[in-house]
Amino acid sequence: MDMTPTAPKPRRVLALLAICANRVVRNEQIIEELWENSPPTSVTTTLQTYVYQLRKHLQRALAPQPGVTLPGAAPASELRTFAGGYMLSLAPEALDSLRFEQLVAQGRAALESGRTEAAARILREALALWRGPALVDVTPGPILQVEVLRLEEMSKSALELRIEADLLLGRHHELLSELVGLSARQPTHEGFQAKLMLALYRAGRRSEALGVYQGARKALVAELGVDPSGDLQRLHRAILEGDPSLSDAGPPAVGLESLAMAIPRQRRLEHQVGAVQ
Repeated sequence: MDMTPTAPKPRRVLALLAICANRVVRNEQIIEELWENSPPTSVTTTLQTYVYQLRKHLQRALAPQPGVTLPGAAPASELRTFAGGYMLSLAPEALDSLRFEQLVAQGRAALESGRTEAAARILREALALWRGPALVDVTPGPILQVEVLRLEEMSKSALELRIEADLLLGRHHELLSELVGLSARQPTHEGFQAKLMLALYRAGRRSEALGVYQGARKALVAELGVDPSGDLQRLHRAILEGDPSLSDAGPPAVGLESLAMAIPRQRRLEHQVGAVQ
């Protein structure tokens, strides 16, 4: 049964409680999300009414159906009241965002411990949970907007990690079409440009790899007023020189492969923030 209320404000309250599942959400946060700086004079009563409506809705949605048994079902959701706030208790498997965050953490840990095949599989499973933009059916207020950005940033990180794992597994041919699309949509994202350069070079397409660098350099200068990072420049120089450490045969001799797959996150974030602005 659908657990989502149709009225916009109760729907937003449920989204906020769900995205912060198993944590207390203060009344002040809910009020800011719903009304920002202009709450109604009856704000306390109105908020209590919304929570009451949500409780009734959840009770109906989770009520056992006559003659239906669900062995092994997740524990029922519970909307609890605390001093100054509310908490929605959910099992991890009950919410895509919770499951996604769990899988990303597991995939990252697997990659860091050298279990590359497992990392690629887990991260692919995490990304498969995304069926569109986060909270696409909710009109977000200021707090939910931050959560949407956080989840979307995490999805980009998971995608980069999955591509990193696939490159380590020698799947550069399979990655080319995906990387071409990603680098075209985000021309100032040095991580994607570096991964495309490496995949092209390993596929025997050196001139195209060099062309990607030139395109990235032009985009960075034109859109952000900066030159490519030192890491991207070193990768470019290694491709020019045909550095054997870029080969997929054996580990890299001078760490250039790691540079190509892990452009410093602070610089990448600065580029993304600049693009948003």
